[in-house]
Amino acid sequence: MVRRNNGRSSWLVALAAFVALALAVPAAAQSTGMIRGTVKDDKGQPVEGAKIIMELATGGRRYETKSDKKGEFLQIGLTSQSWKVTAEKDKLASAPVTLNVRANTTQVANLTLGIASAAAAEEAKVKSAELKRLFDEGVVLSSAGKHAEAVEKFMAGTVVNPSCFDCFNNVGFSYSQLKEWDKAEEAFKKSVAIKADDASAYNGLATVYNAQRKFDLASEASANAVKYTRTGVAGGGGADALYNQAVILFNQGKAAEAKPLLEQAVAADPNHADSHYLLGMTLVGIDPTKAVPEFEAFLKLAPSGDPAKIKMANDVLAAFKK
Repeated sequence: MVRRNNGRSSWLVALAAFVALALAVPAAAQSTGMIRGTVKDDKGQPVEGAKIIMELATGGRRYETKSDKKGEFLQIGLTSQSWKVTAEKDKLASAPVTLNVRANTTQVANLTLGIASAAAAEEAKVKSAELKRLFDEGVVLSSAGKHAEAVEKFMAGTVVNPSCFDCFNNVGFSYSQLKEWDKAEEAFKKSVAIKADDASAYNGLATVYNAQRKFDLASEASANAVKYTRTGVAGGGGADALYNQAVILFNQGKAAEAKPLLEQAVAADPNHADSHYLLGMTLVGIDPTKAVPEFEAFLKLAPSGDPAKIKMANDVLAAFKK
């Protein structure tokens, strides 16, 4: 019993000494700093469960924590150095924030998720390269007149990126060349559903509707093309939009009203073959001598274009040369 009592007394003495020592040196617990902050999304809403990463700017030590329901986080025990702070969640990351932490102070980092994390960025890079490859191959095939094969490439591009409005636009163009008007219309509508101000798609729709003699729809599509085209003449319509408006008038028997639009179209784009052709057609009954250079320009610009137009242009030129 005596030995047990002496042992207990020794233990109490040691404990008292330890407590006294701890109380005497509280500064040891305050020799580090802390970082607190919030994580929000790009709409300003707090993000729960985001991973907060704190790394020494010089490399080496790293801490991780999570944001709470309010999007808030706190990390203590950081040495007095520069720390880089980032947040990640669901393949999104914040821009890094560098803070100079000092002992007995609290630094604040307010982080916003909005840029792709490293893994997501690499994935996006691969997809972008694949989309470019498919799109470029589609353009080559389309330029060579291989429109069925071009459609396959552009549609494969929409699988890689369903928001590729340019892919649908080119699908519509190729189907138009194949005179598959329903499929062309569907593709152009998908393009404007993704990008409401896609003037090229509206021009495509105007072409589709003109070919089907749906002049009211063609007029509406052409008006949208004029509205959304950023460059060109006559209110920003551009050669395509002006040509489509002229086609509508020409098909309604209003060649005289179509003529000034076609003149504006060739002024906006001297290489717009179809505008030269249609301008020649309007001039045949007005001023035949001026029609000749327009047909010649068309044949020069589109030597392998629409066979019917080429035949008409050659027939008219032959008749004038007799």
